[in-house]
Amino acid sequence: MAQTDFPFAAVIFDMDGVIVDTEKFYLGTLAKLFEAEGIEVPFEDLCVTVGASYKDFKRNLVRWFELGGEHLAEEEALARYNVWEERNQPDFAALLNHGVVETIAELKRRGVRVALASSSPMSNILLVLEACGLSDAFELVTSGEQFHESKPNPEIYLHTLENLGLPAGDCCCVEDSVPGITAGKAAGLTVFAKREDRFGFTQEAADRIIDAIPDLLEAASEL
Repeated sequence: MAQTDFPFAAVIFDMDGVIVDTEKFYLGTLAKLFEAEGIEVPFEDLCVTVGASYKDFKRNLVRWFELGGEHLAEEEALARYNVWEERNQPDFAALLNHGVVETIAELKRRGVRVALASSSPMSNILLVLEACGLSDAFELVTSGEQFHESKPNPEIYLHTLENLGLPAGDCCCVEDSVPGITAGKAAGLTVFAKREDRFGFTQEAADRIIDAIPDLLEAASEL
């Protein structure tokens, strides 16, 4: 194995907002859906979906449709959203964050293991990774739908650590949202937050805030 001057044995990446800049796109998609439905949902309310679990996303869909007088089951609300989303699919490759591919390659060159832990459904994770040419980039890919509760519950990270066979103290994660940062800290990880100031939440609980993914290489060494 290559020698490394990186202080962690593994990096666990979040996906939405970290690997790909999808959060703003998804919020825009939601806003347009409810505008088309004639339902007024404040932007600040939509922002609760940033970093939220898939289960919480479905609960919120139900709540927002109720604002328009429609009382739908979670799966009915999700089906309505999915039809809309299929008509408004993003170009994931165009949303790939700057320096992600190069940073992952450099981590591997240094002998650092890389994994991914995302609250998104596995089908969506695989779709994004394929579109971005990252299908084989991660040693381990974990979806929040595999657990009773996803982030901010730390189970997704604890599961990932167990499968990597590494203690939390030897690993770090890269997040952007409050649920993700909370989950990482609760799992005992050192948490780097990719700076995000568009959606009205704070990242102060992270150990370090970085402006771009390549900054991880230097920032980790400065801790």
